[in-house]
Amino acid sequence: MNTTEYAVGTLATAGFAAVLYQVLSSDLVRGELRELVQRALDVPL
Repeated sequence: MNTTEYAVGTLATAGFAAVLYQVLSSDLVRGELRELVQRALDVPL
């Protein structure tokens, strides 16, 4: 691969990371993740 391909790949990766961050930091997803972790911690051993 040449430098241009690396640059395009880097930009695509950064864009995907930004979208993923926005989704994971949304209130809806944050609440669902919190509930999931809470249920996992409440499982009796």
